Amino acid sequence: MLADPQRRLTRQDYKTLSLAALGGALEFYDFIIFVFFAAVMGKLFFPPDLPEWLRQMQTFGIFAAGYLARPLGGIVMAHFGDKVGRKKMFSLSILLMALPTLMMGLLPTYATIGISAPLLLLLLRILQGAAIGGEVPGAWVFVAEHVPHKRIGFACGTLTAGLTIGILLGSFVATLLNTFMTPQGIIQGGWRIPFFLGGIFGLVAMYLRRWLRETPVFIEMQARKALAQELPLKSVVVKHKKAVLISMLLTWLLSAGIVVVILMAPLWLQQQMGASPSLALKANCVAIIALAAGCVVTGTFIDRLGAGKTFIIGCLMLGVFSWLFYHAGAANPLSLYITYGLAGLSVGVVGGVPYVMVHAFPSAVRFSGISFSYNVAYAVFGGLTPVLVTMLMRVSPMAPSWYVLGLSVMGVLIGICLPSGLRKKLPLAGGLNSIA
Repeated sequence: MLADPQRRLTRQDYKTLSLAALGGALEFYDFIIFVFFAAVMGKLFFPPDLPEWLRQMQTFGIFAAGYLARPLGGIVMAHFGDKVGRKKMFSLSILLMALPTLMMGLLPTYATIGISAPLLLLLLRILQGAAIGGEVPGAWVFVAEHVPHKRIGFACGTLTAGLTIGILLGSFVATLLNTFMTPQGIIQGGWRIPFFLGGIFGLVAMYLRRWLRETPVFIEMQARKALAQELPLKSVVVKHKKAVLISMLLTWLLSAGIVVVILMAPLWLQQQMGASPSLALKANCVAIIALAAGCVVTGTFIDRLGAGKTFIIGCLMLGVFSWLFYHAGAANPLSLYITYGLAGLSVGVVGGVPYVMVHAFPSAVRFSGISFSYNVAYAVFGGLTPVLVTMLMRVSPMAPSWYVLGLSVMGVLIGICLPSGLRKKLPLAGGLNSIA
């Protein structure tokens, strides 16, 4: 039977949350480390006589393939997560990430095996995308179904913070290698080190996850014989359209905060504000750390205030602080650190997104509902946002601030529309449609 919803977090809860966050951080590290060494890998995995622009385009095309593979991998893994158990898919996702990452570090280059080198790299990148598509929704569902109902926000926010630390870890490793190795040393083999590290640590994290237990909610469904009888995805699309719509809109908000404010801003600072690469990256590290803290703060407040009020307050802060960063942040280094840090902290409102998602779908199709909504929306908005913002910058260099401000307004409106019933316990049946 399910545990007392009013109980406090136990030692087992903290263990579950820690292992989930650790694994998620390492998976995100594995997924994004490619981009930090894209220039080097472009030289090694494509013909040397290619024009530089074409080599870069093909390299980033392989990187983008991971995003395109997310929906398919996430949907397939979520299907079995709803059918055979959360824990099995939660462990499989990290294995599917660790092995391709380790194999990337072992790949022969174009000089050794010719055209097979980029093709194998593409295949491994697709496997990484499939893995991350199952990891993020699976992690949110796993921790939400383990902890007491009144601490779901804190658990989801802490887990999301762990994912962002994976980005910081990738940046840190890349910085260390570029500091202590020469460019020639990196090309001759140093580029393999971060992939070896990611693969080995991923396997260790998978081993640690074997001590995790299946979620009480799934065990309850098995006991009641309440598992999905039809195809979970079919049930999601046919019976939970409103939940899918809200989840996709919140994913759009999440992608805007992460992609525009965190990932694109360092380049914007260098090109538009004349900041040095060193200063831009240092400020970016401050923003990522603040983002992680913001996710935890958002999760804590959402448990006390509910989703609606938290999103209204959080998105108002996102609009104000991001506007301040883009319009006044580059005045001097201190101003940049402060305003970018505040912007990163306000992006932490995305830590409340999984709270809404896990409440939006009934337990029998929760994994599939979140995975479909999140991965499809992230593939679309995460892929189109950089292109759209870049195009808008031809009209105004402040286009990123306008884009984030517009999404902040959307977040406030979603907060106003969210039903108060989201503060109740996770629905075994009905989901968002039953409490709206």
